[in-house]
Amino acid sequence: MTPVDADERAGAGAAASAGRRRRAFRALGRLLPSPKAAPFTLVYGLVLLGTAVYADLGDEATVNQLLRDSSTDAAHLADNPAFVLVASALWVAGGLYSAYGVAFVLVLTALERRVGGARTAGVFLLGHVLATLATELPVAGAVAAGQLPEASLHRLDYGISFGLMACVGALSGLLPTPGRWALLGVAGAMCAQDLIELVDPLSSWGHPIALLTGLACLPLVREGARRAGRAGTAAAGAASADGAVPLPLFPPWLPRQYAPPRAPQEGGPGGPAGRGVGEEPFEGRRAEPVRRAPVEPEAARDVVGVHDGLDHAHGGEAGGVGVPPQVPGPVAGRGGTDGGGEQGRRDADALQSR
Repeated sequence: MTPVDADERAGAGAAASAGRRRRAFRALGRLLPSPKAAPFTLVYGLVLLGTAVYADLGDEATVNQLLRDSSTDAAHLADNPAFVLVASALWVAGGLYSAYGVAFVLVLTALERRVGGARTAGVFLLGHVLATLATELPVAGAVAAGQLPEASLHRLDYGISFGLMACVGALSGLLPTPGRWALLGVAGAMCAQDLIELVDPLSSWGHPIALLTGLACLPLVREGARRAGRAGTAAAGAASADGAVPLPLFPPWLPRQYAPPRAPQEGGPGGPAGRGVGEEPFEGRRAEPVRRAPVEPEAARDVVGVHDGLDHAHGGEAGGVGVPPQVPGPVAGRGGTDGGGEQGRRDADALQSR
């Protein structure tokens, strides 16, 4: 192998390696939210990052008070349900070191890229609210019935796990079959483990309820995915159309001429137009090719110099003769040798016999 060949191989290998790195970075970038592709996940994720940092590094007493005020326990749901339902979804259980934060970024980014920010936010909020109400309202009923102590009305309940589990269920319906069953298998195993251990009955029952809520949203998210696909196709078509060169008004193989109104179309030296292909304009529309030009019959014209009283050769009376203006022979009365008599009759006979 010559040194030149070795250098070429080394250059090709380096280019291939750089291409693989670029593809890997692009694939990694698609897993993370961006202002254009996943703005809802990006903004929400930054808020969660800020509260997680404050929960780990802020004053402990202040953090505990904020968490108690944001808790969706039965007492707070009875006093101010709208506030606590929103505030409880601004915290990540476990702070910066929680696996919920990583799962939130990956799942919601993938879902928002497929169905858009509005539907992603709707699925998350629906799962969060329904699972919270489904677990807290029975607690309030049990306390009212005397089956649970009054302290159960003030237990701490916050986090994004219910909304995240709903988005997992919705995303599973948009993935190919292997990925769908793998995602549902992992989520189902987590829910089953919670129900078996039953460490926290509220969250243990809330997670499968949220997962089923996300699965119930599949018709909504599939319609959103179809609309997003059509919009992307239309945008791609518009972009390609902007760069296209418009076709000429007249194809290069057709003559560029119009038929004047109330007159036959004139063609080239091969005869009258209409034997080839011409074009005719229509009012308010683009000219369209036609196979034959509309030729209207010419009005009858008298031959110049032939009077109306000219006798017909067969005893009839010669009337007006419709002929083209090129009359053969000299015109009668304009320098003819016979003074316009016999020559005029011969001309009339010749024209009448045609």
